[in-house]
Amino acid sequence: MRSNHEIDYRIFGEEMQYVEVELDPNETAIAEPGAFMMMDDGIQMQTLFGDGSTQQNNSLLGKLFNAGKRVLVGESLFMTAFTNVSNNKKHVSFASPYPGKIIMLDLLRLNGKIICQKDAFLCAAKGVSIGIEFQRKLGTGLFGGEGFIMEKLEGDGFAFLHASGYVQERELQPGELLKVDTGCIVGFTASVDYDIQFVGGIKNTLFGGEGLFFATLRGPGKVWIQSLPVSRLAGRILAYGTYKRKEEGSILGGIGNILDGDGWK
Repeated sequence: MRSNHEIDYRIFGEEMQYVEVELDPNETAIAEPGAFMMMDDGIQMQTLFGDGSTQQNNSLLGKLFNAGKRVLVGESLFMTAFTNVSNNKKHVSFASPYPGKIIMLDLLRLNGKIICQKDAFLCAAKGVSIGIEFQRKLGTGLFGGEGFIMEKLEGDGFAFLHASGYVQERELQPGELLKVDTGCIVGFTASVDYDIQFVGGIKNTLFGGEGLFFATLRGPGKVWIQSLPVSRLAGRILAYGTYKRKEEGSILGGIGNILDGDGWK
């Protein structure tokens, strides 16, 4: 039996996806600011301090504490609630902020808790609690990088994550170990043990081109891995924009610039 709002949904698109949520009268969906795409007439928007879940401490101090933890990882103090105030079914849609996939998680079937990257949450049924999962291990805290502070989603409703690139879902058996780049983790169930491990080897450290540390995920449980973290994509784009192309100054470079439109300026 669900205590969270029970919503229906459809996911549209391939590389640039959005999710359409169907709300019955008085049903509510919550979303991060900026995720909204479109909605039917009859849906009312309301800004919430925190996530509006029943699991939150309803006192002012409790709300400040829960919302303040989100600020530590660059998230907004506020979320937006979309409530169907009409007498008919209505639809509201939320879009992924970059190319990739939207993942639906039924928290009721996942033992009520998912841990995910701090920027992966897109939207959820009202009643799902969105909080911060601090990693307790010293090594994880010192060297975890992107994976140090993660979000946790708790409840028994539907939640939607967005990931960059291709998404692989893995079911880890008890004791099975998976080594992953910290930025490639989308999320995992609470039963999965998460830690940080040193890559090791002087050549790996100096010349490997990867980070000094990677995440280890030990089963049992489910994990979701993305092939192209948006931070990696942004880094490559930034690097490309700050160095001169190798062919610049050559005949090929001149032709390339003409084809690019630079030669006509």
